[in-house]
Amino acid sequence: MSYIEFKNVVKKYQMGEVSIKALDKTNFEIEKGELTVIVGPSGAGKTTALNILGGMDTATSGKVLVDNKEISALKGKELVKYRREDIGFIFQFYNLVQNLTALENVELATQICKHPLNPKTILKKVGLEHRMKNFPSQLSGGEQQRVAIARAIAKNPKLLLCDEPTGALDYKTGKQILQLLQDTCRKEKMTVIIITHNQALTPMADRVIHFKNGTASDIELNPNPTPIEQIEW
Repeated sequence: MSYIEFKNVVKKYQMGEVSIKALDKTNFEIEKGELTVIVGPSGAGKTTALNILGGMDTATSGKVLVDNKEISALKGKELVKYRREDIGFIFQFYNLVQNLTALENVELATQICKHPLNPKTILKKVGLEHRMKNFPSQLSGGEQQRVAIARAIAKNPKLLLCDEPTGALDYKTGKQILQLLQDTCRKEKMTVIIITHNQALTPMADRVIHFKNGTASDIELNPNPTPIEQIEW
């Protein structure tokens, strides 16, 4: 059994009399410790799949399993506990608390999980050793994204879920962020999933899942992922 399994997952949204399928019998598997890139055009179902995997949305039908736990069957407090303890989220827009310092933003996340990592240690690892006392407004976009990544990693999650993490960044900063995610997966043995519309990023992944029209239309395994510094887009 794989670490993550999507089994015939359907997600329908009802808009008046119109029913829209964001996911249509989607199937894929991901192994523990892999860096996976989910790629596809806007509206293909990538973010919906990520939100269901992270417990932020629920499937209409089908099963979602993580580490032998059927998360698609979780409700209420169990779902909150799963999000709190097992999942780290990194969004395109950083969602930092503006009146807290970089260190305080990371510390806030560690207060809600069971086995957090040391916030100062993680901020040092992401290159913000000298920016811990700065507020978000005093940080560049790349630095704010590093705080967001540190916040997610410090929870010590089973899964690190990244929704277009470089979408709001320039090319150079985006490369640095992807390098950080690739290093986190390798060094921390963390399962990392990145969704993007950028096909050029797929060589960095151990596994590439192509989404089209609400389904995982193609899955590629890459035994020799390309280091980020060698990728151009």
